[in-house]
Amino acid sequence: MTNEYHSECSSSNSRGSQPSTEDDRMIALMLTEEYSKLDGAIARRLSNLAPVPVVPRVNSFFPTLSDANTDHERLLQRLQVYGLFEVRVSGDGNCQFRALSDQMFKLPDYHKFVRKEVVKQLKENKSLYEGYVPMKYKRYYKKMAKNGEWGDHVTLQAAADRFAAKICLLTSFRDTCFIEIVPQNQEPRRELWLSFWSEVHYNSLYELRAIPPPKPRKKYWLF
Repeated sequence: MTNEYHSECSSSNSRGSQPSTEDDRMIALMLTEEYSKLDGAIARRLSNLAPVPVVPRVNSFFPTLSDANTDHERLLQRLQVYGLFEVRVSGDGNCQFRALSDQMFKLPDYHKFVRKEVVKQLKENKSLYEGYVPMKYKRYYKKMAKNGEWGDHVTLQAAADRFAAKICLLTSFRDTCFIEIVPQNQEPRRELWLSFWSEVHYNSLYELRAIPPPKPRKKYWLF
């Protein structure tokens, strides 16, 4: 999320060129047509881990640099044990939304679209999220609408609800390896897998043998 920690983030691959405009309708259509499915490949690799449901919360604790480095080493070890691979996204404050974009579109470029949809979900469903936000709710979602504002567990829950997605985090927490965020009031139609260098950075997660090539942009996308 921040440049201080992003320089420490290790990965064998990275993606991301910033689009100049967005065609939300076509992105939404692509999401519906091509990614409305549950794969389960990574879940099978982690079948021996009991997922921990998460209570949505805003960011309130950030580790020291020393603790962050220790956490990162722990995360890298877990990736190796389970044969998983991080596709690194930029640490510019948008990493949660970039990682979600990469999982849905095989490109992190559409993070603005993802953020916009998450903020819509927050605005339109105040009763679902207000109890987890320790500030004026309108102030919270307006803050989250800003480019570069760090996502938190509330925005992850809103993303799960908006995209009917089970969001699975392989984390660097010492005692909580695997966190699962499920959509409220509906069955998930897709799984989105992220690595979570705890409270520092999100990346997009794949099996080593299933790393997708960067997806070419279709001609009707005006980027």
